[in-house]
Amino acid sequence: MSDANRDDIVTDTVTADGVAMVQLLGPQDRLLRMVEKAHPRVDVHVRGNEITLRGEAAEVRAARTLVDELLHMTKAGHALGEADVQSSARMLRDESGPRPSEVMGEAILSSRGKTIRPKTVGQKEYVDAIDENTIVFGIGPAGTGKTYLAMAKAVQSLQRREVDRIILTRPAVEAGERLGFLPGTLTDKIDPYLRPLYDALNEMMDPELVPKLMATGTIEVAPLAYMRGRTLNNSFVVLDEAQNTTPEQMKMFLTRLGFGTKMVVTGDITQVDLPQGASGLRLVTRVLDRIDDIHFSRLTSDDVVRHSLVGRIVDAYSEYDERRLAARHERDEASEFANRAERRAATARPTGPRDRMPKRGRS
Repeated sequence: MSDANRDDIVTDTVTADGVAMVQLLGPQDRLLRMVEKAHPRVDVHVRGNEITLRGEAAEVRAARTLVDELLHMTKAGHALGEADVQSSARMLRDESGPRPSEVMGEAILSSRGKTIRPKTVGQKEYVDAIDENTIVFGIGPAGTGKTYLAMAKAVQSLQRREVDRIILTRPAVEAGERLGFLPGTLTDKIDPYLRPLYDALNEMMDPELVPKLMATGTIEVAPLAYMRGRTLNNSFVVLDEAQNTTPEQMKMFLTRLGFGTKMVVTGDITQVDLPQGASGLRLVTRVLDRIDDIHFSRLTSDDVVRHSLVGRIVDAYSEYDERRLAARHERDEASEFANRAERRAATARPTGPRDRMPKRGRS
């Protein structure tokens, strides 16, 4: 950055203690690189326990705000990652929204040295909706944490004795492949569909405790078909991959709701694997949208907390789908216009010399 003929170049210095500085910089200064990436017009230099920011006044103020927020979270015991820096920078660009420390400050669950907490504004609103409503639908693309956060809330509710059991379920639908014959018992055959739920449970709880809780029925992981005919009382129920439920299955599941039970339904309506594509999740957004105590949380690519490429992949596919739908709409309109023209032509009576001759009357 050249300082020539510039009167608005300023320098600001942030001081932190040694531990906070090490946590802020991250391994190989990766987090510091993320701060520079978020504010490319600011020169960032570190010496000892000081960070110096130099650039245009407005840019330096924005970078200073980001560094202060990150330091605040670090001092509060938040182990920062690259996704946290990205999310914080995005939140601060929206000056009307909550501050990163407010969004990420509340931990849902701590297990095995790992703390689970919302990392975006959309995730925070989703978690708050689960606290405030009986049935919550978390709808969004891959990587937005919709299932992971729902399961964390389920484990939290069980630990607080707010519910007696956790029920995790998924429809057993092949995602475009044909798995063929699977050997073993019925449980062995359906386990591949439910494996992601088992993996998440083992991350959130002691892996040795999970089998014991499953043996006693405190935790149940089962395919959606097993829900038919049951009434689920005093439970926290999570239905994952709900885009692959039929309208009939969705109605069946929701009507299992009993007293003292909370339900969270998660899915991505852009990834329907049903043969006919008739998704119960798509329909339910129209049928139940205005009922009290039912909330629809719609997460977007801004809430993706996986690799930064995932968010861009989601956006690219969304743009492609929008273009495809627009092209299909244009083709349908052109086809309808052509059909109307053909119908008018077919019903129009041809005129000729005989048609213009007067009819003879009776004598």
